[in-house]
Amino acid sequence: MRIGELSRRTGVPVPTIKYYVREGLLPPGELSSPNQASYGDGHERRLRLIRALLEVGGLSVAAIGDVLVAIDDKERPVHKLLGAAAQRLVPEYGDGGGDDAEAVLARERVTRLIEARGWRIQPGNKAAGALAAALASLTRVGHGSFAELLDDYADAAERVARVDLEYTARRADREGLVEAVVVGTVVGDAVFAALRRMAQVDASSRLFAEERQEQEEGAVHPGRGLR
Repeated sequence: MRIGELSRRTGVPVPTIKYYVREGLLPPGELSSPNQASYGDGHERRLRLIRALLEVGGLSVAAIGDVLVAIDDKERPVHKLLGAAAQRLVPEYGDGGGDDAEAVLARERVTRLIEARGWRIQPGNKAAGALAAALASLTRVGHGSFAELLDDYADAAERVARVDLEYTARRADREGLVEAVVVGTVVGDAVFAALRRMAQVDASSRLFAEERQEQEEGAVHPGRGLR
């Protein structure tokens, strides 16, 4: 197909496609004449992946380039390929929230959690740093006891992670795997957050139903609680 057809199929403007080619994100088309190039299904698939990484994953052009290099490195194991994509989706929190006592304690707590659960996580993992930063912030605002819930959260995270990877494993090709990780992680986070809010509403309704009923009965019979 010509570049105009590629643009129509993907919704990416022609100048943007040419920019991706210049930046090395998209292979150049096959020259059919000095001023004409032909593009195939592979170009379309790669272009859709670039859009997913950019628009869904929020990655920079440089980061997208790193992920695409990992995809094209056929010697790189799938686990490391997916890790390269997933790591780009985690916000950068440096070493985990600072050097004060709260940050040091939070990092120690995260290290103990990883060791206790036997998670295969490399030192310097960005998600571990993000968790430490969150725990340190909770401590600073007076909610350090929230860390007592970490094991329950970790149990839920393990179940969700298994579901995520089962979905990802449905894709046979490397580009499809990365696309599933990006879309599944970013959009999956939004889906899980929405489900969590809905479950919180239901749990709150059930947990405080008796208290609410007693309050309502007390309003109707003000003296009942005094007998």
